[in-house]
Amino acid sequence: MMELEICVDSVASAAAAESGGAQRVELCSGLIEGGLTPSLGLIRAVRSRIGIGVHVMIRPRGGDFFYSDEELAVMRDDIALAAQSGVEGVVLGLLTAGGNVDVERTRELVEFARPMEVTFHRAFDMTRDVERSLEDVIATGADRVLTSGGQQTAMLGCKRIRDLVEAADGRIGLMAGGGVRVENVQQIAQATGALEFHTALRNSIAPPATDEVQKVRLGDRGVDDYAGSVISSADVRLLRQAMDAAFSRDQHST
Repeated sequence: MMELEICVDSVASAAAAESGGAQRVELCSGLIEGGLTPSLGLIRAVRSRIGIGVHVMIRPRGGDFFYSDEELAVMRDDIALAAQSGVEGVVLGLLTAGGNVDVERTRELVEFARPMEVTFHRAFDMTRDVERSLEDVIATGADRVLTSGGQQTAMLGCKRIRDLVEAADGRIGLMAGGGVRVENVQQIAQATGALEFHTALRNSIAPPATDEVQKVRLGDRGVDDYAGSVISSADVRLLRQAMDAAFSRDQHST
């Protein structure tokens, strides 16, 4: 069976992911920045609401993935709090200033996180050489790597993802992510050989505030402070069905 992970930032979206047939959620805040560490309150609320796997993003700030010693200490504390909340895994990624995987410090966090699972996130796609980086991530002891094959989307990176799946040879899980949708997941699955998929499937929701209130902006210019998004269980279910159909077809062809 192929595994589906949905990126969520709320209890409602986590519940929709479970209802739609996802195997786990990646829980984040700050999705507009690519995902940041969620609050302890949100972690506990999601863990108490759903029965599927919860993997918590461990990213103390936006921007690059080259962290100071102080930021590394924050990440350790956040991992400890996630573990105390009863989640199944954490998601993280550390790079060197030269754009390679920071093997030593990533391994330190992986070992600290046990027995939780550890996913190395799409910082992987920002490294100088993803083939070398695959070996580096394997050396950290992480359980899986989330990748779009070094491209903006998994569709564009299909060939590279397949190469990575073959190079991994079962030593680490390869999860395809980046623009995965119901209309392309079967093609991505067939082209890459991946068995795990990650997506957000967010739908914009209209803000409840009036235009008069919205004249005040709290964030950067161009960012709508009142814009929101939510996951639809129907969208997750359709994606899950497309994945199951792809898996069934592959089984019959072997």
